[in-house]
Amino acid sequence: MVDHHCHSVVAAELTDDALAGLLTESDRPPAPGCSPFDSALGLAVRRWCPPVLGLPAHAPAAEYLARRRELGAAEATRRLLAAARLDTCLVDTGLTAAAGRELLPLTELAGATGAVVREVVRLESVAETVASGAEDWPRAVGEALAAAATGAVAVKSVLAYRYGLAVPAERPARPAVVAAAGARLRDGRARLADPVLLHHLLWTAVDVCAELGLPLQLHTGFGDPDLTLHRADPSLLADFVRAAEPSGVPLVLLHGYPYHRQAAWLAQAFPTVYTDLGLTASYTGPRVAAVLGEMLELVPFGKLLFSTDAYGLPELFSVGAAQFRYGLGMLLSDWQAGGACSAPDARRLARLIAADNARRLYALR
Repeated sequence: MVDHHCHSVVAAELTDDALAGLLTESDRPPAPGCSPFDSALGLAVRRWCPPVLGLPAHAPAAEYLARRRELGAAEATRRLLAAARLDTCLVDTGLTAAAGRELLPLTELAGATGAVVREVVRLESVAETVASGAEDWPRAVGEALAAAATGAVAVKSVLAYRYGLAVPAERPARPAVVAAAGARLRDGRARLADPVLLHHLLWTAVDVCAELGLPLQLHTGFGDPDLTLHRADPSLLADFVRAAEPSGVPLVLLHGYPYHRQAAWLAQAFPTVYTDLGLTASYTGPRVAAVLGEMLELVPFGKLLFSTDAYGLPELFSVGAAQFRYGLGMLLSDWQAGGACSAPDARRLARLIAADNARRLYALR
């Protein structure tokens, strides 16, 4: 299995509350009387992770957390990452910490997972390191991105968080970009949020990816409270997709939910668009087969990819992989039982989504 979009994990000891806080996209404390373990994702964690640590499936959360402390964070991390049985992980390095703790460097993550680990460069993070005058900013940011992406397997944008996905088909004019860069410098803002700069940056990524032969990943669908959900609907990208199509750069739509059917339509309609289910497979818990089936109503089988979007917790690697295997297995069993496909069809489809599509798209060996 190739996890084509994930993040690194914290291997240090976490408090029970900090660990539970990484089982939700919210960055707020839970409401009184509520716990992130009392969710579809929490059920999935209690289903798949306790046996990895020597407990029965569905062990209560308190027992699981106690067993994790008994083993120690390093041993629990090792077991949980190994249980995912991943061959390759493509890691977005735009996040460097979770729950106030540093994430494992890529070399250590590779050792813990036993997988080949490759880097995905986060577009906005690179741009925010560029120190130049306004007139020179367009050139400097292009050079910085090209340097950062050399040796990486993809570039990723979090435009959905910063402004939303309604990207104009036209590139911003240079005078507008320079003016926006100047305003940002005068205001002293580190975080890129100006739509003119963000849209220029996205087109810069298209140019760099075309030159280097890399795909461009885009976050779509749900996420933490920094995001306004309706602005993350992937169908808002249609004008940009049409305009970027001549470049030939593959656009990879991540997650999608609850707009996963829109993502599937874009992947069917446009040759350059690919998609995945991502963390949705974990967060929808026992509904994973149904949601995966909704994607496969439209998406071409050669354009859907597997990912966990695991971040912070090694549990999310283990759960993401287990949920995908379970959900796809259930779905394909139903298809075979109903006569919709043969057993060889099902095996081929599973191989495509689990690994072969990603190997082809990212030119992996």
